[in-house]
Parts: sequence; structure tokens; C-alpha cells
Amino acid sequence: MIVDIFIPCFTDQIYPDTGMNMVKILEKLDVGVHYNGNQTCCGQMAFNSGFWDEAKRMGEKFIKDFSNDRPVVGPSASCIGFIKNYYSWLFHNTAYHLEYKQLKKNIYEFTDFVVNVLKVEDIGASFPHVVTYHDSCAALREYNLKDEPRRLLSKVQGLELREMRDTEVCCGFGGTFSAKFEPISSAMAEQKVLNALETGAEYIVSTDSSCLMNQQSYIEKNNLPIKTIHIIDVLASGW
Repeated sequence: MIVDIFIPCFTDQIYPDTGMNMVKILEKLDVGVHYNGNQTCCGQMAFNSGFWDEAKRMGEKFIKDFSNDRPVVGPSASCIGFIKNYYSWLFHNTAYHLEYKQLKKNIYEFTDFVVNVLKVEDIGASFPHVVTYHDSCAALREYNLKDEPRRLLSKVQGLELREMRDTEVCCGFGGTFSAKFEPISSAMAEQKVLNALETGAEYIVSTDSSCLMNQQSYIEKNNLPIKTIHIIDVLASGW
């Protein structure tokens, strides 16, 4: 099998190692990887900020960049949930109607692809740490993703998963929400991180770098004894 990989903005600009680790895992699972270097943003930030014309132009380019029939795999439930759920608002009954329907069928968040398409749960990773898992809003409510990340984590050698209180509550990022409503966002991040600390975990794990970036900022500002890490980086550890 050959897949196209989608590298979201946060991964490209801030967490490139997560993208490289995704490739590392896919190749370990005998999946061929194709990367289109012309790809850019999916348009989610523009769409959520009300700039639908700009989002549509970005979406058109995205559809063209992934116009073949291969599976598209990416490390962000947020971006891929947006494509699956909101491209229909931009492209229904347009010249790109059939193309967006094809993309919607073909695009997968990484853990969903590994567990439900490749039928793999044990990647052979080792991560001897206590972790807690943060369910991002997009993963839960737009992608309907909950069990797959936990099933993968349960097979990681040496890892202990401790669930935090209110794991399904937002961490306060919400895209431009964190910039427009900084005091509210900071208070939500505080509650999320305190819930994680309560478990005794060393790391907060999630499928979304944006959520982790928001929580890591709060952690560093307050010198707290916990870190954040993307689930892909956990699964690429210890080989």
C-alpha cells in the first residue's frame, strides 16, 4: 500500500519531528509514503475565523494536491475532522463536489488509519513513563475518535496510562479562540494541566499538536513538572 501524507501547519512549522516519526512508523509497517511538497494549509483557520472565500481557495488547492485515489494520512484529528465535516459547506454542488467527496472518503487521522485500516495495535514501541491522555475536542466531536489512541498506547512497553478527570473537556486552545479570549483560554488550560498533574503523569499525550502546544505553554510559564508529547512521538520511541 502507498499513502499520501498530509503535514498540517503546526506539524510543519513547530513539530516537524512528529511528521518524520509518522513516516518512520508507516514505513516500519510496510506502507509506502508519498509526500507532495506543494501542499499547504487545509483552510481550517480561515474558515473558523469567518474568511470562507479564502478558506475555499485554500481548500481547492488542497483537493488538487491530493487528487489521486490513494489514502491520505495525517497527524491531526482537528485538520482532518475539518476536511471531513466542513468541506461540504464549501464545495457541495460546486465544480469540486465529486473531488471533495472522494477526498472525504480517503483521508484518515493517523491512529484511525493504523488501527482500523492496517489492523495494527502493537507497533513495538517502548516508552517507560506514566502518561495521561487528552481527548481533543475535534478528535471526539468531529472525527469521533476515542478508543484507537488508547488501544495503541496500551500496547506500548513500559507505558502506564492514567486517565485524568474531565478528559473530554476542552483545553482552551480552540484555534483563534486562545488569541481572542486569552484569559478564558488560560483558565481552561490551567484546569486541564492540573487534572493531568493530579494523576501523577509525566506526560500529557494527544492526537493534536495544537492542544499540546497550548498546554505546554501553560506548563512552561508556570514551571510545572509535566510535559506534553504527541502520540506519534510515543509510538516511535524505543525501537
